[in-house]
Amino acid sequence: MAVTENPTQPADVNPDSFRRMDESTEEQWKVIGKTTNENQGRVADRMIMLLESLGEISDGFITDQLTHCLQTATMAEKAGADEEMIFGSLMHDIGKAVSVPNHGSISAEIIRPYVRDDVYQSIKNHQDFQGKHYYHHFDVPTNLRDRFKDESWFDLCVEFTDDWDQQAFDPDAETYPLEHFEPLIRKLAGTVRTALGE
Repeated sequence: MAVTENPTQPADVNPDSFRRMDESTEEQWKVIGKTTNENQGRVADRMIMLLESLGEISDGFITDQLTHCLQTATMAEKAGADEEMIFGSLMHDIGKAVSVPNHGSISAEIIRPYVRDDVYQSIKNHQDFQGKHYYHHFDVPTNLRDRFKDESWFDLCVEFTDDWDQQAFDPDAETYPLEHFEPLIRKLAGTVRTALGE
């Protein structure tokens, strides 16, 4: 069967590529790897798009979720956090664009290839750390963070949740705009720290 040109296909589709992974060749994967690397810039574009979509979500908070993320990252930056933690602070609630109940895990997986493990773990587990401040309103234990007290990232997650995240719902507080963080997003999303089975 001949492959016909499909006008809806992306420009970088390779019609000579495989149709089943178990029939693929090393040469085909080299082409895919090269093309994927060339298109890495789209990751930052998608991250920015998801952040912008949080401007439509407030869910009863006094600020929308974009403002909350920007304010959290602003606090992190002003506190002297390093670039990866500022990036994590900015992206920590991006998962809410998809699903609120498991947003920490979604957010963490999105940034995982671009940050070190303690940042990843802090974002993945931040909701239960935040629970210290509000879980009692739902009759849920407020000490769930204590399960992680022996983890190397525990103190970082405490700082993130207590000093920045849980305080970042103030419409009058200093909040750097998304454009301020765009160079950082493009820098970190342009360099993959972990990939495949790592």
